[in-house]
Amino acid sequence: MTFIFEQSDTEIYASHAGLAVIGPLLNRHSGLKKRLKSIPLRHGIPHIDLIRTYVGLLCQGKNDFEAVEGVRQDPFFQRALGIGRMPSSARLRQRFDEQAEALTAAVDGCLAPLLKNLRAPVTPLSTGHVALHADVFCLDNRKTRKEGVARTYQGYDGYAPIGAYLGEEGWCVGMELRPGNQHSQKDFPFFLDRTLPRARLLAGERKLLVTLDGAHDAAANREQLMREQVDYLIKWNPRGENPESWKARAEDQERFMEVRPGKRVALFDEIVEWTFEKKTYRGRRVVRLIERTEDRHGQPLLFPELTLEGWWTSLDAETVDAETVIVLYQPARHVRAVP
Repeated sequence: MTFIFEQSDTEIYASHAGLAVIGPLLNRHSGLKKRLKSIPLRHGIPHIDLIRTYVGLLCQGKNDFEAVEGVRQDPFFQRALGIGRMPSSARLRQRFDEQAEALTAAVDGCLAPLLKNLRAPVTPLSTGHVALHADVFCLDNRKTRKEGVARTYQGYDGYAPIGAYLGEEGWCVGMELRPGNQHSQKDFPFFLDRTLPRARLLAGERKLLVTLDGAHDAAANREQLMREQVDYLIKWNPRGENPESWKARAEDQERFMEVRPGKRVALFDEIVEWTFEKKTYRGRRVVRLIERTEDRHGQPLLFPELTLEGWWTSLDAETVDAETVIVLYQPARHVRAVP
């Protein structure tokens, strides 16, 4: 279906006019119809029409199956998305319940091809790597009884999905809904298995730099990324570390530098041995220790305040120094001044 856009003499606002763009993206560039043909269907409405319908609802901020009843008689909705046969809410629910796993896999596999076919720009970092960020976030679903809703690490009931975002543009190349009480690291290796091929497709010949927060500071992750020949930058979780012992070490090695009155910073850039499944590996770790004896306004503190943080990375120390490692983990748009 082709739409011609013309300037109107009157101001007319349509709440879902953007579906005229969603339809061509879905039908011409995603390869979804071809993928869905591999899913058996004896009779009834084609899989592609159900997916088109539900995508149209999601684009309007509606995720319940009953919402389809409000658009079944809407000719623009049907034509914009290229829907041949409109399903009822009962049919939509039944098909998704019966073949959820196969349909999810088919739709999931269209993310990267869609961006590739549209020639979406993927901007690399200063090192030439393409950043792939993965992180868990919380959805607030308090006062609901939905399946999977549980206490999240934010202190409220909801879900804890995990997403993966590529390049400086932040293209979503992976998304997985998870129960609210699921730990970030649980099943994370399987999430990487699904996400890395998509990221590689879009990154082309450029190497990936997988960036993870401290919840994913696990030897299993470092070993998997090394095996996949992917560079990584993972926030170090200083479990059981004593900042005072690091301060003594910094004093002995004369690493402290005063950045302002009442604030000193010490950087450590070292090779550390670690084990995984009875094998020994060697990896680079950058550690920063901050000592504050005054706040940013010059008010002396009763006791010195020590902040210990660090980062595991596979980046070569000869080409990427410790300061750059920290900057790469905290892109300019997210960096806050440290008092």
